[in-house]
Amino acid sequence: MRTGKRYLFDNVKKSLQEKMVFVGGPRQVGKTTLAFQLLGAEKGSEPPAYLNWDIAAHRQAIMREEYPAESALIAFDEIHKFARWREAMKGFYDRYYPKKHALVTGSARLDFYRKGGDSLVGRYHYFRLHPFSLCEMSAKPTREDLDQLLRFGGFPEPLFAGSERGWRLWQKQRVSRVLEEDLLSLERVREVSLLGLLLDALPAKVGSPLSLQSLREDLQVSHESIQKWVQIFENLYLCFRLPPFGTSAIRAVKKEQKLYFWDWSQVAEPGARFENCVASHLLKYCHWIEDTEGYDMTLAYIRDTDKREVDFVVLQDQKPLFAVECKVGEKSVSPALRYFRERLLIPKSYQVHLGEKDYGDEEKDVRVLPFVTFCRELSLP
Repeated sequence: MRTGKRYLFDNVKKSLQEKMVFVGGPRQVGKTTLAFQLLGAEKGSEPPAYLNWDIAAHRQAIMREEYPAESALIAFDEIHKFARWREAMKGFYDRYYPKKHALVTGSARLDFYRKGGDSLVGRYHYFRLHPFSLCEMSAKPTREDLDQLLRFGGFPEPLFAGSERGWRLWQKQRVSRVLEEDLLSLERVREVSLLGLLLDALPAKVGSPLSLQSLREDLQVSHESIQKWVQIFENLYLCFRLPPFGTSAIRAVKKEQKLYFWDWSQVAEPGARFENCVASHLLKYCHWIEDTEGYDMTLAYIRDTDKREVDFVVLQDQKPLFAVECKVGEKSVSPALRYFRERLLIPKSYQVHLGEKDYGDEEKDVRVLPFVTFCRELSLP
């Protein structure tokens, strides 16, 4: 079975010996496949130690604590939809560890939906599972691999099926299930149809600072509603927002955020889709370092009041590591990239593109290079 998630498998397996492990990520990104692999399931079979809250018989087993005696690992899928799931997992940990271990997976931000009730702090390790990235496509990714990713997104089913028709059907089914099942099971929302309209409108906003005021006017709802709904989409791993970064050395904007999708194939405009794909790769890199090394990692963008902008800057403990500008074509170096590099003392600067040209020095000035080469040289997970 093709998963490409070996980098995460080994770390989860190791962490399970010490604490419960939570794995969050978008619906259909491969969490169940990961759980089955960790449980040692035979191909095509469902292991008894896999318990899905969405299945009635599994819910009863969880409530009665009827766990297979022969299995040292129990996988709980979507249990965050249970109102008292925090208490249930705390009880499991206190009663069964270290004889039995728990893997908790869910298509929502488990770190967000764990708040309130009994604290789980110190009892779990949290990992985030992302869609496929370029370096997971092959040991030596090619432009053809990138074209496949840009066309179908990084979710396993449409990516490896490689069918436009299958991709369209998968898109509709996935979004429908998120809005009609996941959303209603976790949030008290009445205006589901309006949330659907908002979700339809957001892909056109990718690549530009997000104006909640404009969205509020389009949907004729309050600012508070728009803010809440976008946050819900983030919690359900539909989209993510990036904050602006800047210091006193520049007149940086402070509040305008940029929005991107976990499934960049939802974005129609080619330039914005490529930028979203790059954003997703960099976010995955940040999450990987944060989840495995413990550093405070942030992906942000840079923009000042004179409208100079750089697409991305990766921060470690609030200090810039490198900046990245995206260009579809092989264009000259962005003046803004050089400007911010000097004033913010950014150690490395890259301009990535879909062409073949590769020149410059990232440490002395700006490196201009194909995105495929960028991913390979930085060993992005």
